[in-house]
Amino acid sequence: MSNSESDGGAGNDWEEHGELAWTEFDWERYLREQDDAILRYLRFYDACKVAPDRIDAVAKKMDWGQEDWSEETEDTTAAAEAAEPETFDAKDDVYTLHKNPIFIATKAIYLGLNRSWVPLASVPANVPQPLAMALLSSLQRGEEQAVQAINALDFGDYAMAVSLFKRALSGLNGTLALINDDGVARHKRVLAWREQSLPMLFDLREIWLRVISECREELDRPVDEEN
Repeated sequence: MSNSESDGGAGNDWEEHGELAWTEFDWERYLREQDDAILRYLRFYDACKVAPDRIDAVAKKMDWGQEDWSEETEDTTAAAEAAEPETFDAKDDVYTLHKNPIFIATKAIYLGLNRSWVPLASVPANVPQPLAMALLSSLQRGEEQAVQAINALDFGDYAMAVSLFKRALSGLNGTLALINDDGVARHKRVLAWREQSLPMLFDLREIWLRVISECREELDRPVDEEN
């Protein structure tokens, strides 16, 4: 696929990669590998649930350095700018949103939340259906806003990323309000789900707050330091 065949604008990041000599099959394999990264994160996360520093513990298991949590490193950028036409064997050099650690962590934790909530909420005897639908919608809304924020982060638009992460946090607070409502106490299965899900929701908040803090540091950095 050449740059001219992409749906993106003339100034998008694909131009940095040069002409990608990949087929649809190559991209499908690539995307499946990124799906596997989300599942791998979730497995590590489940294994570290009792650890107080589980966010950092999982990041270590994923072989992520501290710089991987916020922005593209200079080495990655330089490699992208120097890229020649690539074959699938060079997939490790290709960066897309799907490789962003914040994207992987966010998608994985939301996957864990949905995996446990959907089967529970699909049985009316377990969960009042208005609550079931409201919570599912809240989870989806928070995840969507977070993904938009991560996309802005990838494009280096730190101010927009902060605004979108704040929207994601608002959506997350909406989820917390739903499961902390007094009426939830009447439903034992929902209470049990709340107990296992609260740490996951707070971990999402912690991850996003860290990124917001780093984005603000970038925004406050004097222009002279960037040259």
